[in-house]
Amino acid sequence: MNEVFIRIARTDDISVIHDMAEVAFRHTYREILSPEQMEYMMDWMYSPANLLKQFEDGHVYHILFSLGRPCGYVSVQKEGTDADKTEVWHLQKIYVLPSEQGKGFGKLLFEKAVSHVKENLSGIKARIELNVNRQNKAVSFYHHLGMTILREGDFHIGSGFYMNDYIMGLDI
Repeated sequence: MNEVFIRIARTDDISVIHDMAEVAFRHTYREILSPEQMEYMMDWMYSPANLLKQFEDGHVYHILFSLGRPCGYVSVQKEGTDADKTEVWHLQKIYVLPSEQGKGFGKLLFEKAVSHVKENLSGIKARIELNVNRQNKAVSFYHHLGMTILREGDFHIGSGFYMNDYIMGLDI
C-alpha cells in the first residue's frame, strides 16, 4: 500500500468525512465564525443526512489517506454551463486535518479535483470555482495554485447567518 493515496468516497464513507470535518472545519473557522454559526454550518454541511443529500445531488468526494488514515477530503460538483459555453464546476469543500497540514496534502487534493473535472468534461472549456471566506488564510493557498478572485459576495445561508466569501476561479 502506498503511503499516501486518494480514492473516491462512497456513501459508506459519510462518517469518515463527518469525523474529519469535526476537526478540520472547526479548526479552520474557530476564529472566524461565532459558535452559533459554527454549529449551524456543521449541521448544514456535515450532518450525515446532509452529506448523503450532497452525494445524491452530485457532489463527488475524494478522501486522502496517509499511512492508512484519512487525512483530508475534497468535493466537486458540476454546476452547468455559463453564457460563453464554459463548463463551471464548483469545488465545494477541501480540508486537511490540522495535524496533517504543511505536507502538501491540500495541493494533492486540489490536483485531484482538477483531474476529476478534466476526466468528466463534456465541453471544450471548463472553469473550477470555489467560495472561500474572505478572512480565511487559505486565500493565499488558492492564489499559489493559480486561482484568481472573480468576485465577492455575502450569501445568506439561513437563520440570519451569512458567508462572506471571495469566489475564486481557475480555467482548466
